[in-house]
Amino acid sequence: MEVFLCTIRNDNSMLLKRTSLSLYFFLAAATALAQDGSALFQAKCAACHNDGNQIGAPLPDNLRQMSWKTILTALEAGKMKGVGDAMSAAERESIAKAFGTAESAAMPASANCPAGPPLKSTRSISNRADWNGWADAANTRFQNAKAAGLSRANTPKLKLKWAFGFPGVTTALGTPTVFDGRVYVGAADGAVYSLDARNGCVYWVYTAASGVRVSPVIGSTLGAGRSVYFGDLRGYVYALDLSTGALRWKTRADDHPLAVITGSPKFNEGRLYVPVSGRDESIAAINPKYACCTFRGSVIALDAVTGHRVWQAYAVSETPKQTGTNAVGAKTYGPSGVAIWSSPTLDLQKRIVYAGTGVNYSKPATEMSDAIIAIDMDTGHILWTRQFTNTDLYNFACVAQDKTNCPRDPFIDADLGNSGILRSLGGGKRVLVTNDKGGMAYGLDPDQDGKILWKQKLAAGGVIGGFMWGGASDDQGVAYMGISDYLPGKPEVGGGLVALQLATGEKLWMTPPPKPMCIGTPGCSAAQPAPVSVIPGVAFLGSWDGRLRAYDTKTGAIIWDVNTVQDFATVNGVKARGGSINSMGPAIAGGTLYITSGYYGAALPGNVLLAFSVNGK
Repeated sequence: MEVFLCTIRNDNSMLLKRTSLSLYFFLAAATALAQDGSALFQAKCAACHNDGNQIGAPLPDNLRQMSWKTILTALEAGKMKGVGDAMSAAERESIAKAFGTAESAAMPASANCPAGPPLKSTRSISNRADWNGWADAANTRFQNAKAAGLSRANTPKLKLKWAFGFPGVTTALGTPTVFDGRVYVGAADGAVYSLDARNGCVYWVYTAASGVRVSPVIGSTLGAGRSVYFGDLRGYVYALDLSTGALRWKTRADDHPLAVITGSPKFNEGRLYVPVSGRDESIAAINPKYACCTFRGSVIALDAVTGHRVWQAYAVSETPKQTGTNAVGAKTYGPSGVAIWSSPTLDLQKRIVYAGTGVNYSKPATEMSDAIIAIDMDTGHILWTRQFTNTDLYNFACVAQDKTNCPRDPFIDADLGNSGILRSLGGGKRVLVTNDKGGMAYGLDPDQDGKILWKQKLAAGGVIGGFMWGGASDDQGVAYMGISDYLPGKPEVGGGLVALQLATGEKLWMTPPPKPMCIGTPGCSAAQPAPVSVIPGVAFLGSWDGRLRAYDTKTGAIIWDVNTVQDFATVNGVKARGGSINSMGPAIAGGTLYITSGYYGAALPGNVLLAFSVNGK
């Protein structure tokens, strides 16, 4: 049997094509496949991928901007593996192709920098006009006037200098590092770029095994020279040659298959200090038959020359053991969790690493969850723990439709998304200032085993803050903290920047955010969970609604406000648009401010790196 398919020529005449019946059925099956993919999504995925969800699931419109291969990878080996494992290969591919786009075109050759000599600067790494990594060792996120090249007077004159588009992705949550005239930044598809800080042209690209959301850190060693170090969302840590991007070493941070790196490493004297987080908490939400939970957070120290592990300090001292079964008969394990998902703080005076910890994913509760832990830099021995909220048991199942794996109801979820700001108070006294998702801020004495000096309730708190990624502190004894208070379905709720005295916790001022301009758009919110960056006289803070604002540090007045939710003409020829600013803070160096824009989950997608300078010059 044969069928005839009709096509129209340019001259409007009819052309009859004889083809086999198999092609007819192939085309019919392809159409049915797309329809089945949409139906499968509604049956297996739609309950989580809704506006205002609190488990980080991308909205359907965001999925439609991803490549289908990216979605398929998430179902087969990534964050959605717990759902994908319950489907056939054909079903996973059907969903991916029903929502995802074709692969994006590669960057044109014109995006590359002209050939030139390798980096040869011999200046000390500590004496540059750079922003090296997430922050300085003490996590102040402060840049002095000389290194910043910006001031209170010229900040209102900031204009776009250039924009760089990340190809093939819908999120741009990598935080840029600025070093010796280059910008180093990771992307959601694992690409790590070395760009010219002046114009955004590309020196090299390295592709990691998974997405890179951390801020790369630059370090120099006698054995290997200068390298760029970072971790990815499959738990690997990398060292690349700074000039060429060639791989020097790659190592697994933790043996657990769900280990990920979400916090930026710190480098000091030939060692790399890496925080380790895990995906147990998200898998528990999407698969009630998942044996929850066996991951435990840690900080590891690596030899920066070889990548060999020097020590690993676990935030859960016991190895998880079976504790029973859940309501659907799956085995349960514990204790677990206590992820460390932020960049650690280095106390170079006492040689201590401070790390903020997360919740327990399963029972029983432990003493190092929701805490600051102090770790000996040389040995990995845990010196002391200061816990703020005890018996905090939570994973994403607690806010999902199926709560089978939720370990506690009602839940708390008051973990720490930052490791604290270490500052001198004069007279030999110091303070370590931190905050949590419950909306509390704390001042600790690092020289008295974390004794609480003061505490303040400053935000309502919730699953997405309270406080999330931490604040900043200037050299005038003041800390600045961005408030999240994200509330699903209430885009006008949340946000604000608060200033506190470091020594006492006294609130100096609080500036609420303007009403979001994106109300009515899925993913819109006034919340400001992003980290703060500060220069003398000015604090910078991004927002869930895509705004980036500068605040006068004396009064809290907004002196500059730019909307990043727009299309940008890019220097690398990639179509790009900004979105929510959540886990990424500005890097300020040499008269230019660099920020990525676009976040995943129930937020505004985006794929752009922006550079702002005075009058765009």
